[in-house]
Amino acid sequence: MAPEAATTIPDDEAVSAASVDPAEIARFTAMAGEWWDPHGKFRPLHQLNPARIGFIRDRAAVHFGRDPLQPKPLAGLRLLDIGCGGGLICEPMTRLGARVVGADAAARNIAVAGLHAAQSGLAIDYRNTTAEALVEAGERFDLVLNLEVVEHVADRAAFIATCSALLRPGGMMVVATINRTLKAYAMAIVGAEYLLRWLPRGTHTFEKFVRPHELARELRAANLAVKELAGISYSPLADRWAVGRDLDVNYLAVAVK
Repeated sequence: MAPEAATTIPDDEAVSAASVDPAEIARFTAMAGEWWDPHGKFRPLHQLNPARIGFIRDRAAVHFGRDPLQPKPLAGLRLLDIGCGGGLICEPMTRLGARVVGADAAARNIAVAGLHAAQSGLAIDYRNTTAEALVEAGERFDLVLNLEVVEHVADRAAFIATCSALLRPGGMMVVATINRTLKAYAMAIVGAEYLLRWLPRGTHTFEKFVRPHELARELRAANLAVKELAGISYSPLADRWAVGRDLDVNYLAVAVK
């Protein structure tokens, strides 16, 4: 969907595919109108953004031989943000020079993302579609961002394989997800959903969290080489997120084809 076309928010609906979990799509559809409220239900993602944007920029610059300090270090790269939600990553990636396709199975998310991009004067190719449909259409990308998605899909291994099929040879995928540990349960569910109320209750399902060795195994099975695993942790004192070595809760994986 072109940004200028996304001037209304449609009723709840979603495209279907093997990877799509209807209950998960319905949950995020219900919150779609709040994507760009930094103090609303997506406040954790707004806080995460500076750390993960810097991580993606720097790793992509190294992999593709770019200077990360240049104004548009991702210029010329075709980038897919799968499960893009309201476009919180698509917009900064566009400003970094990438030609961005943002895909989401929830139509309301795409409408919100397109409207905000139009208001921001950014040309982003938003599509209400799935990874499977993109593969079937023959789409290929230099960089695939798979952020906070794998813990919400119906079949994680199959979804990762589908995303791998969207990468050109030499392409790079960045995955962000949550570890299946007691610490993650305490922080991502008990803390974020029940105590701090950063997220609506039921946003996460502990059994769908993925341990790093499980993710690495599934990436390798999808013909991807795992280059890096990095933690991303919240500091209450500094009130910010930073990339580090602690993989116990949130972490990032970099894999190349």
